[in-house]
Amino acid sequence: MRTWTAESDGSPRAAWALMARPEAWPAWAPHMRGAIGVGRPEVREGATGLARVLGVVPVPVHVNAKRDGRSWTWWVPPGVEIVHRVVPRPGGCTVAMDLRGPAGVEAVLAATYGPVVQVCLNRLARVAARHAS
Repeated sequence: MRTWTAESDGSPRAAWALMARPEAWPAWAPHMRGAIGVGRPEVREGATGLARVLGVVPVPVHVNAKRDGRSWTWWVPPGVEIVHRVVPRPGGCTVAMDLRGPAGVEAVLAATYGPVVQVCLNRLARVAARHAS
């Protein structure tokens, strides 16, 4: 499993709203243009749909777990799970993503997509902090 994190002075509630609502994704992950069929306004456990990457690439996804206000997980072919987490802490929260998949796939995604994930989490942390002020 690979993990990326960022610290935010924003509230866990603000970070969760950004992380769990597909319509809010472009505010912190510009390559993600939302999703179809995964729940509205928040992702919904058990939902299967399409993530809209760059507005033109439909990626099939399945939301296989959700803990309201804390985490949600989706499965993406070829057998990759991405956990999206908000961890409360005094004065803010930690936002995180965990990636699990077949060893070779996980390593390639960590090397290629991992830096994008870190940039996006840093942006999410900043946007959540702005929502608090």
